[in-house]
Amino acid sequence: MSAITAPAPTGAPAPNENRDRPGMSRGRKLGLTLGGLWLAGLVFFIAVLGFKSHKAPTVASGVFTPTNEFKLDTWFAVGPVDFNKGVLYVIIAAAITLGVMFYVAGRLRQRPGRMQAAVEMFYGLTSGMARENLDDPMARKYFPLIATLFVFILVTNLIGYIPLPVNSIDKFTLFGAHLPSFQIFAADTNVAFPLILSLLVFVLFSWERFKHNHYNPIAALKSLMPSGLSGPIAPLIFVIEILSYFLRLISLTVRLWANLLAGHMLIAFMGGELGVLVGDPWVQWLLFPFGIAIYLFEAVLIAALQAFIFSVLTAIYLGDAVTTH
Repeated sequence: MSAITAPAPTGAPAPNENRDRPGMSRGRKLGLTLGGLWLAGLVFFIAVLGFKSHKAPTVASGVFTPTNEFKLDTWFAVGPVDFNKGVLYVIIAAAITLGVMFYVAGRLRQRPGRMQAAVEMFYGLTSGMARENLDDPMARKYFPLIATLFVFILVTNLIGYIPLPVNSIDKFTLFGAHLPSFQIFAADTNVAFPLILSLLVFVLFSWERFKHNHYNPIAALKSLMPSGLSGPIAPLIFVIEILSYFLRLISLTVRLWANLLAGHMLIAFMGGELGVLVGDPWVQWLLFPFGIAIYLFEAVLIAALQAFIFSVLTAIYLGDAVTTH
């Protein structure tokens, strides 16, 4: 006895036909929704306010300028030290760096977990910087410095993308109280911070070169010259080598400072400051997605990349100090 199945009505979908048909992913739905909101907001601002400039009084009078957020307004002084947001960020970065180091050291286990796997990846990265550019004694000696510079600069860069109420120049009023406004700020955007780190590295590799040449300053200067070079071109090459040697200090400083400063300025401008300056809310709304994109690019890539570059150049310069040309 066979079972008889009634045929499906004409035009009705076959079983599981809708289930097998690929639908729109959540990510695409979210993207289309946000894109629609952005476009609707742009139309709204243009329709309501038009293209006429609506500058705030502080902008029109020149009281507000984009450079205000990078100025270091002294909060109080302790002896010769002026305490400002730059000092605060350095203290926060140092505290987080020490906290992370002690936390990681206390959680190392014989059976590694995710934390230890991440630590071992970091160890492999920083030890590779030292081993590839320094001999074994120098690598053992300077690996802690290279690793610490990497972590400290990385932490300094990352906390620079967290908005904190530290802008005491442009304040806002809440229940009658004048409070510092929120902003993103990095200690690297003040040239003094990368300059101090670069001076530390410069002094160290200069000392290593001096020591490698038996504490003879003349021999240390001669070691900058390529071996076997003679003739009329030698004085010119000597001047170039001396200049390039001291330019290492400038390049270490400017590379870290300029990249972080430019990134923070781009985020601020695309995130709304350009619209504030021209007095058009629709410009703020138009550029806001680009501000978010630049923010993510800077926080995810540039923060780690600049820490890596500074650390690996430290290793390269230390290795070059004890290398005969």
